Amino acid sequence: MRVGLTTTIPVEVLLAAGATPVDLNNLFITDEDPAALVARAERDGFPRNACAWIKGIYSAALAHDIPLIVAVTQGDCAQTHAMMETLQDRGVRTIPFAYPYDRDPDLLRLQMQRLMAHFSVSWEETERVRAQLAPLRAQVAEIDRLTWAEGLVNGRENHYYQVCCSDFNGNPERFAQEVGEFLEVVRRREPTEGLVRIGIAGVPTIFSDLYEFIEGLGARVVLNEVQRQFTMADWLDCDLLEQYRRYTYPYKLAGRLADVRREIARRSIDGLIHYTQAFCFRQIYDVLIKRHLDLPVLSLEG
Repeated sequence: MRVGLTTTIPVEVLLAAGATPVDLNNLFITDEDPAALVARAERDGFPRNACAWIKGIYSAALAHDIPLIVAVTQGDCAQTHAMMETLQDRGVRTIPFAYPYDRDPDLLRLQMQRLMAHFSVSWEETERVRAQLAPLRAQVAEIDRLTWAEGLVNGRENHYYQVCCSDFNGNPERFAQEVGEFLEVVRRREPTEGLVRIGIAGVPTIFSDLYEFIEGLGARVVLNEVQRQFTMADWLDCDLLEQYRRYTYPYKLAGRLADVRREIARRSIDGLIHYTQAFCFRQIYDVLIKRHLDLPVLSLEG
């Protein structure tokens, strides 16, 4: 059974249950006409000033007949709650999942146990999947390293392989083969040098050509903050609970700032783009990002 995701969740639970995870964000943005999906939601009554991602994933779920969705109700988008109810009204079943704001391990464990109970899998089964995914996550981390350390991977490629770690394109084995073939190709490339080194903080961009535009100006993206978090590659030696506790995106900005500050230094980044989505509460974080990061920051709203 295909199970839609509104953002990264403990996908190991779904894979342990034999379900096919489908990141609705990826389904929306890779559609032949994503603007038409936004327009469909507006025809159904979504306001023009609702988040375009929310409208897109709502329509993508309906267009692709996704029967069940795990919706993150805390730690992602505040508009998810209303979207869930509109989908429920159209016959789509939903399961809420909440990341505790303060990273409380007991609350997070409870949320994960509820998810496991719904899919009738145990901690042991889920931990086995986590261990099976670790080599694949490490390979995607190598793609990231080849981006900033060797200059062999461009920003779009870096974005793609890391963002796919939210659902592994529904098939980890096939995705692992794709990753392996890509690594073989890029290791034969000549490195690109001398470009301005840019980092992108914030949610994955809704723009289809941002990386190409940046490279056309003589720069290269060597850090995709949130996409890198999707890989979980920094915590491959942790158990499942700790892996999702250390994942920075759904929690306080302070954890994200510490992570970005570390990567700015490690990757010798010259400037940062803080990408936010229109009508999103995360735009307010721009104040703190500019205050606490000691490098030029460009705010970009999609």
